[in-house]
Amino acid sequence: MPLIDIRTLEVTFGTHANPVQAVRGLSLSVIEGESYGIVGESGSGKSTVLRAICGLAPTSAGIIALGGQTLAAPRAAAFYRQVQMVFQDPYASLHPRHTVDRVLSEPLAIHGFADGEARIERALDDVGLGTGFRFRYPHQLSGGQRQRVAIARALILEPTVLLLDEPTSALDASIQAEVLNLLDRLRVERGLTYILVSHDLAVVSHMCDRLMVMQFGQAVEELTRADLQSHRATMPYTNALLTASEGYSRKDAHP
Repeated sequence: MPLIDIRTLEVTFGTHANPVQAVRGLSLSVIEGESYGIVGESGSGKSTVLRAICGLAPTSAGIIALGGQTLAAPRAAAFYRQVQMVFQDPYASLHPRHTVDRVLSEPLAIHGFADGEARIERALDDVGLGTGFRFRYPHQLSGGQRQRVAIARALILEPTVLLLDEPTSALDASIQAEVLNLLDRLRVERGLTYILVSHDLAVVSHMCDRLMVMQFGQAVEELTRADLQSHRATMPYTNALLTASEGYSRKDAHP
């Protein structure tokens, strides 16, 4: 049985007179411990799928199940102890006037955990920051450090699933690899299940066992990592993405 099972998902925004179908008839399943990628251009609907799983986007049809149980709207508090999301922009996802300590303490208080001190220390250690960062503000951190705090906040409730929405796209290239390697290590150490959204096929190839390609709110095709690395795509859109991902090199930037 898959841990996450989505069947014929529809997400529609707007009014009845002017509806916008962001996701159309999408189905996917993710097994426990897997890292699953969703790839596509901006506006393809990939981030909307993550928001629908979290209950942050209005599903107009279809089923989303977790551990064999169909999720109800709104999501129960227990859902957020099992599923957490890391957003794209670490500059926007942390409150500028809250210290790291407060950022990490709030979810513990909401869910009634009594062992906050130990959880905060462990979370900071797990993301490679340590307690020396505990009382700093976001403006005192680099972009990579802020994203590590965002990951620590997601981990502090000890979820089993992380939804990763372009987690490195706002970071410098030199920092991206560090954060991706951190996420890869944490998945193995904690037995986590990931759904990773990205427009970057190199990121998905590094992180994911399988991936779905999306265009105009629909699934185009599903590939394994080996398929992607061997260019065994069958659909023209996927091949165009592969070509575009190889279209830039350092030589192009420095003739």
